[in-house]
Formats: sequence, C-alpha cells, structure tokens
Amino acid sequence: MTVFLLGAAAEAAPLISPIEAMQHAFGAQSEVTKKNKLINSGQAAAVTKLAKLKLETKIYRFYTAAIDGKDVGYGVLITRQVRQKDATVLYMIAPEGTIRAIEIVAFNEPPEYMPQHTYLEQFKGKDANATLRVGKDIPTVSGATLSARNVTDGARLALALFETVIRKH
Repeated sequence: MTVFLLGAAAEAAPLISPIEAMQHAFGAQSEVTKKNKLINSGQAAAVTKLAKLKLETKIYRFYTAAIDGKDVGYGVLITRQVRQKDATVLYMIAPEGTIRAIEIVAFNEPPEYMPQHTYLEQFKGKDANATLRVGKDIPTVSGATLSARNVTDGARLALALFETVIRKH
C-alpha cells in the first residue's frame, strides 16, 4: 500500500479502482458500468431488515460487469467509518447472489488495522441468508476488531442491497 504524507496527516492512496477490481473478479474483457442510485424508503426499510443494520445513507454506487451484453456480476461500493476515518469497500456479487470477492478500495485508518486478503476470502460464496456476525461465524481480527466488523457489516449491507435493489429490479 502506498501512503502519501501531507503535512502532519497521512492519507491512504486508493488501493485499486473499482473498475479494475470488477474486471479482476469478472474477467478482464468485461465491460464495467457504474451507477449511483438513491434508494427509496421502501427499499431502505427492506435493506435495513435484511442486513440488520441502520442505514447511514440512501445513496449507493452500483457496478455491473457484462460480457457480450450479458451481466456476469455486480458490485456494491460501501463507505463506512471504521474508527475515526472512512474505509471504502467494494463487494462483488455473482448473479446468483453470492459474494465473489471483496476489495478494499480505500482505507484511511492505519494500515495495520486493514483486514488482509486471507480474511476477506472467507466471505466467498456467502449470500444474504448467511448470518455474517463477527465473533460467531466470522472470526475477529486480533487488534483490528472494528475493521473486521466494518467489513462484515458491509457484506450484509451489500448483499441486502443486491437482493433489494439489483435482483428485484
């Protein structure tokens, strides 16, 4: 990870672009489009119930990967506060509604708190029916419990958004 020091504050550079992450997960030849969407009150209530989370916003960025005009995968970009700073995570979801991959796009907390690739791998194949609770079916990360909780809660949120906004569309 590259870190640029600006004055007394350190800001993390983007780790990977969402477009690159989507192409890595769904094929380099895939055409990736992005769309910002404001979910309505009914969708917000459904997402809240399914994810078991209070929504911090109703505006989300969705990505679609297509090959030869056929959708092969979706992405949900979620930015949430970890401790005092934000982390932006892209949850890539297969058409059947299971997590294909997770990429941390930006992480503004100290790098030692960032969940590693092996931690993110355990989410592969999980769907909206998975409980996804830190300390129960998802292990904590020693010294980075808030980061682990952020990624796990974000996975439930992304899957709920997929079910409510993308699949029902």
